[in-house]
Amino acid sequence: MGNFKFGVNLWGAENREDWVAKCRRVEALGYDVISVPDHLGPGRNAPFPALTMAAAVTQRPRVGTLVSNMAFYNAALFAREVVTTVKMTGDRLDLGLGSGHMKSEFDEAGLPWIPAKERIEYLAESLDHLREHFAGEGITPPPLLLAGNSDGVLSLAAREADIAGFAGLCQAPGNPPGTFRLDDAERMDERVAFFRSHANGRDPELNMLVQRVVVTDDRRAAAEAWREEVKDQDGLDVDALLETPQLLFGTVAEIVRQLHERRERYGFSYITVFEPMLETFAPVVRELSGQ
Repeated sequence: MGNFKFGVNLWGAENREDWVAKCRRVEALGYDVISVPDHLGPGRNAPFPALTMAAAVTQRPRVGTLVSNMAFYNAALFAREVVTTVKMTGDRLDLGLGSGHMKSEFDEAGLPWIPAKERIEYLAESLDHLREHFAGEGITPPPLLLAGNSDGVLSLAAREADIAGFAGLCQAPGNPPGTFRLDDAERMDERVAFFRSHANGRDPELNMLVQRVVVTDDRRAAAEAWREEVKDQDGLDVDALLETPQLLFGTVAEIVRQLHERRERYGFSYITVFEPMLETFAPVVRELSGQ
C-alpha cells in the first residue's frame, strides 16, 4: 500500500493573477496534484489551458483533469488537446476521464443525453483512440485516471486505469438525473470489492474525492450541519455520515487517524479535496507527508 498523496480540485479563477496565486499556494502547502474539473458554468476554467498554466508557474505538483467528461468530445480533437498538454506540461499530466453524469450540462451544451451504457462504451473506445494517437506522436501515454461509481466505469477502470477514482456518489432514487446521495461505508466496501474483483491482479492507485473537510472538536455537530445543508433527511443518518470516507470531520489528529483507517480498509492513498478546503486540509497534509 503506497504512501499518501494529496490533490486539490481547483474550480476556477477570475484572471491570470488569481490562477497563478492559487496554483503556487497549492504547491507551497505541500499538495502533490493540481486538478481541474470539466464542468460548465460561470467561472469554470477550460481544463487544459488552465493545467498548462499551472504547470508553467509551479515546479513540483503534477496536474490533471478530475475528470474530463469524455462524452462531451470528439475523440480525435480531444486527443490533440491531450498530446499538446503533455508536451506543454513537461510530462506532468495525469489524464482523468469519466463518462459524464450531469444531464443539465449536456442540455446546456446542446448535446444529446445518451444512456449511461453508451457513454461508457464511448469512453472505452476513446481510450483506444488516445493510445493510437500517442503512438503516432511517439509520446508515452500519461497516467490514466478513470473515475466513476457504476459497474461499467469501475470494471473499465479495473482493466485500464493507473488510478481509479471514487467519489462515493449514487443517483438518488426517484429524483431527476444528477441528484446524488453519498454511499455509506458498507456500500463503499462493496464498490471497492467489485473493482478489485475485475482487476485481474492489477493494483491501480485508488483516489478518493472528499466532499467536505471540517476541522472541529465536535464531529457529530459537523455531520449534523452537513445533513441539514444538503437537505437529504431520507439519506444517511449522522452516525453513518461519520463513517463515510467521503467526509472528514474532526480534529487534525482525528482526521489523520480516519485516513489511516480508510487506507487500510479501502486502499485510498490518493486523497483529493475541493478548492474551498485547500487551507483547512493543509495541516493534515503536513502531518501525513511521507507516510
